[in-house]
Amino acid sequence: MKGTVGELGEFGLIRELTSRLTTTPAVRVGPGDDAAVVSAPDRRVVASTDILLEGRHFRRDWSTAYDVGRKAAAQNLADIAAMGAVPTALLLGLVVPAELPVTWPSELMDGLRDECQVAGAAVVGGDVVRGDTIMVSITALGDLRNQEPVTRGGAQPGDLVAVTGWLGWSAAGHAVLSRGFRSPRAFVEAHRRPEPPYHAGPAAAGLGATAMCDVSDGLIADLGHIAEASKVRIDVRSGAVDIPSQMNDIGQAVGVDPMQWVLTGGEDHAIVATFPPDVKLPARWKVIGEVLHPSALPQVTVDGAPWTSQGGWDHFGDIES
Repeated sequence: MKGTVGELGEFGLIRELTSRLTTTPAVRVGPGDDAAVVSAPDRRVVASTDILLEGRHFRRDWSTAYDVGRKAAAQNLADIAAMGAVPTALLLGLVVPAELPVTWPSELMDGLRDECQVAGAAVVGGDVVRGDTIMVSITALGDLRNQEPVTRGGAQPGDLVAVTGWLGWSAAGHAVLSRGFRSPRAFVEAHRRPEPPYHAGPAAAGLGATAMCDVSDGLIADLGHIAEASKVRIDVRSGAVDIPSQMNDIGQAVGVDPMQWVLTGGEDHAIVATFPPDVKLPARWKVIGEVLHPSALPQVTVDGAPWTSQGGWDHFGDIES
């Protein structure tokens, strides 16, 4: 579609965006009414919300609108999965300048729709507002399907720490893009479009996970959330963490130890969980550490020692895109 958002108008834009959507059996009333209606068979609704701001969380010269849509949906749907729930629905709040080409929000919606389909959810509504810069606000919903939610506060000394999904790939891709390159493509794409293991969250709940979190701020930072909530110490074994050869190559090229990306790089949205030591984990889970009694050491250690390098995402710290 040609033209700008301003030329199309609010209601024309809403019609354009909603025309691109698909649905699921959980959606009883979709876009077009005062509110959506989504089935909640469990009678409990899991909810999460996030905001992506242009220049802070994405750059249009690095990512297409479709990329931004996939990423915005993924980081919210991953939060639902990390509670042990199944994603069901997503709501969009969108702020855009009037001079923005209509193709940008249309492609954004395509990305949101396609990522929702991967997770088994659907976009069910939202709002659009005129503003000076692009802001994408997402609310995701999920269903526990008669499982208890897996919070950050249940880890016990003796538990295993295991992870599934990629670690450090997004940070390595960000380093590549920051230096003006576009390859290795797999790492750049990992930054543009993370691929959370949605199925692993509910599966981990079924296996008896005691605590769980998606890796959005960095492995050490997110394990720190679990350690603080559970009042334990967590030790990570660096030798158990996989570093692909291409990540080593990128690290050598930019002068960064790739272990820094693996331990502190965020936005991969892998899932990290703690499990009782007698649980037999599927092959997709990699045991990378253990839960210990609290001590005078920091709540998260690496090979028994404090991790002294800076890392972990803080929204009021350095700028990231």
